[in-house]
Amino acid sequence: MYQGFYNLASGMLTQSRNLNVISNNMVNIQTAGYKRDKMVSTTFQEEMLYRTGKRYKDNPEPMATTSKIRAAEQTYVNYEQGSFDQTEGIYDFALSGDGFFCIDTPNGVRYTRNGSFALDDEGYLSLNGLGRVQGTDGQPIFVDNENFFVDGHGYIRITENLSAADGEEDENEAVGAAVTRDIGKLRVVDFENYEQLHKEDNGLFSTGQAAREVENPDVLWKALERSNVDMVEEMTSMMTSQRALQSAAQVLKMYDQIMSKAASDVGRL
Repeated sequence: MYQGFYNLASGMLTQSRNLNVISNNMVNIQTAGYKRDKMVSTTFQEEMLYRTGKRYKDNPEPMATTSKIRAAEQTYVNYEQGSFDQTEGIYDFALSGDGFFCIDTPNGVRYTRNGSFALDDEGYLSLNGLGRVQGTDGQPIFVDNENFFVDGHGYIRITENLSAADGEEDENEAVGAAVTRDIGKLRVVDFENYEQLHKEDNGLFSTGQAAREVENPDVLWKALERSNVDMVEEMTSMMTSQRALQSAAQVLKMYDQIMSKAASDVGRL
């Protein structure tokens, strides 16, 4: 009887935590570069059951193992790549394949797949006010002209026409000639072990392991990577967890009523 209380109460707590994970996935289905979480549960403190006689307790017979508590073991992150949306936004970037953008935050360098960037008040490429985007030189990227283009490896370049003053400085360049100038290159890094990445808020990741530079990343300009959350799968998991939670609550209520009867009515005999 008492074991049932442990089983049901721990099951309710586990399902409640699972619902929180599922809800967070569903809320972030429109967040660019978001990676789906999945909670895995396990049993806790398994015990062996034995059968013995009523009077003689010698030679107990083992029957089976049982556990009284179910608990959350770990929340895993699914790093599978999402599909791409063509946004036509000049500050939108997506990564095809492995790798992460690097963001300078007040807490240090953080990594993300969310390439929905913008310019901050000082003209630096940044992520939603969380921090500035790093270039391959380790410095934030300053954008002084919005008439730029981006190649497939993350180079941000501007094509400008030489003025008269510029032409005087370089006799080999004709006045009015088009000249390409590099603003910077997006720094993209990857890691050996994704299990050591710690997921933080706003789609950021942190880790203590050394980052490996991706020399020629596959960068898509004017596009964003979608979240890899499958709404149908999340809805199915949510309904399953809700029904399991409701069933455990109903049976737990029955246990409580039985115990109340045992204490009030049977106890009088």
